[in-house]
Amino acid sequence: MVVGEFAGGCLREMKNLSCRVIAGRWFMLYASLLIMAAAGSVYMFGMYSNEVKTSLGYDQTTLNLLGFFKDMGGTLGIISGLINEVTPPWLVLSIGVLMNFFGYFMIWLAVSGRIAKPQLWQICLYTFIGANSQTFANTGALVTCVKNFPGSRGSLLGLLKGYVGLSGAIIAQFYHAFYGDHNPQALILLIAWLPPAVNFLFLPTIRIFNNVYYHRPNENKVFYHLLWISLALAGFLMVLIIMQSKLTFTRPEFVADGVVVLFLLLLPLVVVFREEIKQLKAKTQGVTDSTSQSKVVTEIIPPPNVEQEVPATTGSLEKSSCFRNILNPPKRGEDYTILQALFSIDMLILFAATIFGAGGALTAIDNLGQIGRSLGYPRKSITTFVSLLSIWNYLGRVVAGFASEILLIKYKIPRPFMLTVVMLLSCVGHILIALGAPNFLYFASVVIGFCLGAQWPLMFAIISEIFGLKHYSTLCNFGAVASPVGSYILNVRLTGVLYDKEALKQLKAKGLSRQAGKELNCVGVQCYRMAFVIITAATLFACFISFVLVLRTRKFYKGDIYRNFRVEHVTQENGMLATEGHGSALGEQDKKNKN
Repeated sequence: MVVGEFAGGCLREMKNLSCRVIAGRWFMLYASLLIMAAAGSVYMFGMYSNEVKTSLGYDQTTLNLLGFFKDMGGTLGIISGLINEVTPPWLVLSIGVLMNFFGYFMIWLAVSGRIAKPQLWQICLYTFIGANSQTFANTGALVTCVKNFPGSRGSLLGLLKGYVGLSGAIIAQFYHAFYGDHNPQALILLIAWLPPAVNFLFLPTIRIFNNVYYHRPNENKVFYHLLWISLALAGFLMVLIIMQSKLTFTRPEFVADGVVVLFLLLLPLVVVFREEIKQLKAKTQGVTDSTSQSKVVTEIIPPPNVEQEVPATTGSLEKSSCFRNILNPPKRGEDYTILQALFSIDMLILFAATIFGAGGALTAIDNLGQIGRSLGYPRKSITTFVSLLSIWNYLGRVVAGFASEILLIKYKIPRPFMLTVVMLLSCVGHILIALGAPNFLYFASVVIGFCLGAQWPLMFAIISEIFGLKHYSTLCNFGAVASPVGSYILNVRLTGVLYDKEALKQLKAKGLSRQAGKELNCVGVQCYRMAFVIITAATLFACFISFVLVLRTRKFYKGDIYRNFRVEHVTQENGMLATEGHGSALGEQDKKNKN
């Protein structure tokens, strides 16, 4: 009986701990990491684009048009941002689940011949809907995490966007485990059901915590532990991709690889449980994190001026009309209204730089499969390009997030300067594609994947720092819209047209003419050379524009950009401490009266 009571008590304690972990802030972060790990299907377009082109009889311009709708869908998140302003995150994620399944399932039905060949506008619509579901996952999970951990934005954004960068390689390994290696139609089907399943599983855990957040001293250590786990996952995937490109794997070996990937995805749970247990022990010992944090912050910023600064700013913004103050924005770092941010010079500069910087990198990624085919690379090598690009996309994101945070805090180097350097580096990848020398495409995929990945956390962090967090869900999605605009200009109107022009020239040289409904292929380095020379020039122009933003914001980044955030929490802390002190004084007085 005693043993039974002891076992029952242990089970109850384990149940309570599990419930605490699942309802905690750190598990919410872990759930967001898994949602991000399944949210990068737009980066896998190069793995199945040739199947779409062959099955539906498209030329390169038409395929690039699909790529444009994919890019526009993957980054046009203004709708999801506005919905997130007025609804809870779980509803935003639910909409994304339905959109993802419908869009990619309809593409699979069309490519597999299970329905009549759709019109081009229908395929474009399906592509847009499927890709646009990613913005709902980004908004529902990523924006929620930033609001729950506002004191570690650079590291947090780098980690979350890093898992998005890894998602292409992760989904590719599950594809091999489920369907083998020679069924690209099944890959589209996997993309249709796997990300919605992950999102649906974690819907109840993604929420904004109403209790006051305090940046704890050990918080960055937790992010670094999660970083090491993600680096182990990325390293394993890279080794696996290289081995799969050199060797022939059997189905059981693919399944074993998928099991290891799944284990590495579950490994962060150890960190989550450890942190929750630490917090539970701290509470039982009577040591609260809020008290220790109030001591640290009050030493950095004295409290006397706090009550005069924060209420004045928020009060004036609430009383004034947003339309009258569109051209009269607050200081950088304070909360802008949506219209104030959209019409600000800083946002316009960042938007223009992203059009040509990210637009050129997206063009390279969308055409990677066709570039490899035109240069005579085997199909397995093309799959390797896409997977390696996913790995280096991840590294670019985490390096940009964590390194920019270190450089900003220790050396006051502005994040826009790091964005400029990343864009300049991407020019190397574009030039390698234009040269078309043997094996250059491997290096080009590494450089472009790294640079495109690095741009996203930098841009999202810059928007949060300059324009505040109040309307962050809408503003970060508006900034992302610039990349499909650049993709349309550089991909559809430039690269696709020049490719088809060269392909028709080759057909004419052979004395042939193009037949209606047949795919149009070009062979040789000349297919993409001129396009990527122009893209290199456009990216250099983006570097110049980005450097203008560096000059405009250098004084802002030399100061304490998180000062308002810390002042707000100091005010709340001092209020609580004052209340506790008043309560203890009254208790002493009562004791004296009784005596």
